[in-house]
Amino acid sequence: MSQSPIPIDQWATPAGMTKSPIQRANQYGFRWHHIGRLGAKIPKFVAQISSMPKYKLRRFAENKSFENVFEPSIAEVRDKKSPFAGKWDSHFGNENPITLELGCGKGEYTLGLARMYPDRNFIGVDIKGARIWRGAKTATEEGLKNVAFLRTRIEFIERFFNPGEVSEIWLTFSDPQPKDEKGKRKLTAPVFLERYRKIMSETAIVHVKTDSTLLYDWTMEALPEANYNIEIHSADVYGDLCSRVDEEFQEVMNIKTFYERRWLKEGALIKYIRVRL
Repeated sequence: MSQSPIPIDQWATPAGMTKSPIQRANQYGFRWHHIGRLGAKIPKFVAQISSMPKYKLRRFAENKSFENVFEPSIAEVRDKKSPFAGKWDSHFGNENPITLELGCGKGEYTLGLARMYPDRNFIGVDIKGARIWRGAKTATEEGLKNVAFLRTRIEFIERFFNPGEVSEIWLTFSDPQPKDEKGKRKLTAPVFLERYRKIMSETAIVHVKTDSTLLYDWTMEALPEANYNIEIHSADVYGDLCSRVDEEFQEVMNIKTFYERRWLKEGALIKYIRVRL
């Protein structure tokens, strides 16, 4: 005779741990209704929690206390009922233009641009909560009221903004997706630019900054074929581009992300593309 399953809140505490995986999850604010119908996958989920570094769990919990971090529920994403679209001006308290940094990581460009342009609003978007924690915490400590962070996948970006609500997008050191030959996963692919177009103003600009020769070459070839207008491009930002742009844009280009500093130390050339949608 098969045994009855043990209730989830009674799962045993693994040896060497003072709290069970469930207790740790509850402590750091995990919402179990998000699990939905995962069924047999729940034990794997709990195993991941039990092995997750404590600093990540602390960051997830702290994100919930930040007024500048927005973490939509799975239901909100799935049902396309975002409470954010068209309401960002309420959060910022103004109707200033909005710039997005997609795949923002720790939010270095979001923060750097926000410091330069206090009359604009900046939203960093990333699925990695432990990464956006760094940007959100810095913005809070510095009192940057024109900064917010949205935790979601880029594939769902048009669910969180109304048409025309975004004026500018930065793609900073996106994953080049070397196995994606058809361009379905690259953030510079036409399929993604069409998503961006749905939420951007008529004069919107997309900036691409990358160390990847693969992504740069692929984008330079794919976008003109899809009738996108590449206004400026350079295969060497600091050796070429900065010598032919004004001082203000040089300052923008000199904002460096964590990964950019790493690639520069390894001798990589940084590339740039500006696309008008």
